[in-house]
Amino acid sequence: MIWFFLGFCVVGVLAVALRARWVRGRQYALFVAILLSIESVVALGLWSEMGALQPVFAALQGTVFLHFWLLTRPSMRPLALRLLVSLPASFFVGGTLLALPWAIASAAGFSPWLVWLPYVLAAIGMVDSLWARETSVDLVLDEIEVPQLARHPRGKGNGGRALRIVQIADPHLGPFMSEARLRRICERAVERDPDLILLTGDFMTMESQTDPEVLARALAPLSAARGKTFACLGNHDHEAPAVVYGACERAGIELLVDDSRRVQTPAGPVQIVGLDFVWRDRRQHLATVCAEHPRVPGTTRILLLHDPGAFRHVPDADLVLSGHTHGGQLGLLWFGLPYTFVSLVTKVPDHGFWALGTSRLYVHRGQSHYGFPLRVGVPAENSLLNVYVGSAE
Repeated sequence: MIWFFLGFCVVGVLAVALRARWVRGRQYALFVAILLSIESVVALGLWSEMGALQPVFAALQGTVFLHFWLLTRPSMRPLALRLLVSLPASFFVGGTLLALPWAIASAAGFSPWLVWLPYVLAAIGMVDSLWARETSVDLVLDEIEVPQLARHPRGKGNGGRALRIVQIADPHLGPFMSEARLRRICERAVERDPDLILLTGDFMTMESQTDPEVLARALAPLSAARGKTFACLGNHDHEAPAVVYGACERAGIELLVDDSRRVQTPAGPVQIVGLDFVWRDRRQHLATVCAEHPRVPGTTRILLLHDPGAFRHVPDADLVLSGHTHGGQLGLLWFGLPYTFVSLVTKVPDHGFWALGTSRLYVHRGQSHYGFPLRVGVPAENSLLNVYVGSAE
C-alpha cells in the first residue's frame, strides 16, 4: 500500500505544479512544488503508522492536492467547498507539518509514540483559527521610561475616562475568514460603540483579491461609524491595493497612507498617524513621516503600524497599534505562557503590550491568519482596548 500512496503523492505534486506553471507562472509553481513535496514526504513517513486509518489519511491528502489545484485560479470559495476541501486540507497540512519529528523517527526505524498528537493539536488549532472570544483589555500609557524593548505590564485604569478602541487586525479574507464572518466582526465592532475603530492592515489572501465586491461587502457595516474609523496598509494589501482603497472608501474608512488625522473623542483629542508598509529603510521612512506629521500638543498620539518589527524605529508616539504576527501563530498561550514561534526565532514583538522609551505598543493577535495553515496555541482576538493616559492605580 505504501507504493500506492507514494505514486498518489508523486502524481498529485506533479499535477498541481504543472497546472500552477501553466496558469500562474514559474514562481508560484516553484512555491507549490516545494511546499507539497515537503508535506508529502512527511506524510509518507507517517503512512505505515496509520494502520486502519490509511484510507482516511489518503483522502485527506487528496483534499490537499485539490485545494492547491483550485488555488491556481484563486477565488473565494462557497461554504460547501470550504467545508469539504479548504478546511480539511488546511487541517491536514498543518498537522502533517507539525508531525515532522514523528516522521523522522519512523523513517529511522522507530515506532514513535502518540503519532496522532500533531493532528489533535491541529484540530484544536482549527478552533483557535475559526473563533475568537470577545475580551476587554486595559492599557495604561504610564510614561515610564523603559530603556530597552520589553514586554510591559498593562496596568489598570486610573479612574479617568478611557479611550475605547476596537482594533481589527489581519482579517485575511479567505478559507478561515469568510465574507459573512468579517461582516459580523465589523457589525460587532460598531455595536460595541467604541470611540475609534482602527484597522491595521492585511485585509486579504490571494483568494479574495480577484473580486473587489467581496471586501467591500464585508466592511460595509463600518459605514455606520464614519468619522471614527481609520486604517493603514499591510504587506498583503500591496498585492491588490485598488481593492483595498475601493472597499475602504465605500465603507467610510479613512485609509491613512503616511498621513494623519486629528479626531475629537469623548476621551479627548487624538492624533492618528497611519504608516504605509515598507520592506526597506524603515527607520528613515518612519522618521520622515513622523517629521511631516509632528505631535500635536495636548493630544494623544496613536500610530497605525502594521509590522511591530518597526516599532523600535518609532521616534515619537504614545501608542502604536500593530498586527502582522498573528500573535506568533504557534505558541503556548493556551497554558498562560507568552512564548511563541515568533519570539523563539526573532526579536519581533509577537503579541500583547510592549514598551520602549515612553512609547507603548499593542500587538493584536489578529482575527485570522495566513501562511502556515493554522493557529496552534495562539487564539484569534476580538478585543476592546481601554486606553488610559497617565499613571496606573
